[in-house]
Amino acid sequence: MNKVLIIDDEIEICESIKMILEYDDYEVTYFTDAIKGIEHLKENNYSVMFLDIQMPKIKGFEVLDQISQFQSKPNVIMISAHGSLANAVKATKLGAFDFIEKPIDRDKLLISVRNANERAKLLIENQKFRKVLDVEYSMVGSSDALTQIQNTISRVAKSDARVLVTGENGTGKELAAREIHYKSERNGKPFVEVNCAAIPNELIESELFGHEKGAFTGANQQRIGKFEAANQGTLFLDEIGDMSLQAQAKVLRAIEDGKIERVGGNKKINVDVRIVSATNKNLEQEIENGNFREDLFHRLNVIPIIIPPLRERKNDIIELVEHFSKIICEKNSFAQVKFNKSALDLLKANNWSGNIRELKNIVERIIIMVPKDVISADDISLLLPNSKTKNDDLLNISNSFQEFKEVTERAFILKQLELNDWNISKTSDILDIQRSHLYTKMKKYGIEKD
Repeated sequence: MNKVLIIDDEIEICESIKMILEYDDYEVTYFTDAIKGIEHLKENNYSVMFLDIQMPKIKGFEVLDQISQFQSKPNVIMISAHGSLANAVKATKLGAFDFIEKPIDRDKLLISVRNANERAKLLIENQKFRKVLDVEYSMVGSSDALTQIQNTISRVAKSDARVLVTGENGTGKELAAREIHYKSERNGKPFVEVNCAAIPNELIESELFGHEKGAFTGANQQRIGKFEAANQGTLFLDEIGDMSLQAQAKVLRAIEDGKIERVGGNKKINVDVRIVSATNKNLEQEIENGNFREDLFHRLNVIPIIIPPLRERKNDIIELVEHFSKIICEKNSFAQVKFNKSALDLLKANNWSGNIRELKNIVERIIIMVPKDVISADDISLLLPNSKTKNDDLLNISNSFQEFKEVTERAFILKQLELNDWNISKTSDILDIQRSHLYTKMKKYGIEKD
């Protein structure tokens, strides 16, 4: 990551910067010909780039404008003997990370390049984290119903139209909201989620709009609300059907005015948010019952998206099981497991009243409890929610919670031992317990190598 490129027509400047940075363990390349430097940058990655403003063939600002279009671009530090506020402002507007005047001060140079390099590292880490999130929060399946939903999301994401996502609990309404955000022009800005059902009515306004210091008992300092936190991004109002009528009125006003007012404040604050809301309730019925504002419903329901329950898209179950298996095994450092056809057929036959969320939990339960690389229907029949023996007979245990924990712990330890070829030291390290403690557990549960 410590790679630095210099483009400056003065070779003395290039050599001077190179000497300073190489002493600090940076890998430095320079060009006195800007055109050659641009061509080199197209084929090579750098975390930081020093760029002179005044050059004979092409000006530094023109170079900066060109490389801003590159898919992979460095953090650019502009350098010039003609330092001025106008140049600094222009450089910033064109995306430069920093601006340094000649003659270059060594300490300022090192501080600037370190900050730029650290920013590049953070960006790479964020991209890696984003890829992880993209996998975990992706909508998985190829059924006609899901394909239609994804097509709708692709169409509406590029607009700022408000979207209302409805469906049963556990169907993946949050996933749809995230996909709308990630496919929109706002994807580089915050995605802020508010679970309206989880926040007490007396606190919902403060949560959404923030509050001023002293606005109420316990408000010891000013707080920014979710609307402000999501400015220029997407605000996801989950379980909107559980929001109080008073809070609904304020949300409606914020949508209409594009402004919010903190609790205890008297200043209007401009906010630019794209609102995606979700609920498992029938809002039209809630309107008839007097629990939801009709005018707010029409504001939110510009684009309706209905997520069908899993029982109506069972063809997606195989893909979902494979998807969850991969995530769960990687998270727990397990070897990848495979569900054979009989196991998949049994999972497809289940009703899944808890939808995708329930399926994920069951897959995780199976992977932990069944110490096999290939899992069959016989291995999982007693672990399914609709099993006839799911109550007192589940795994031949009683209603004792302690007994259930012991059965689960035994299965987990056995799986880890088999994954590590019965290496006691390695297994105890992974379980984060002492070897003697592991031996005690094995004796307690009668765990022996076949």
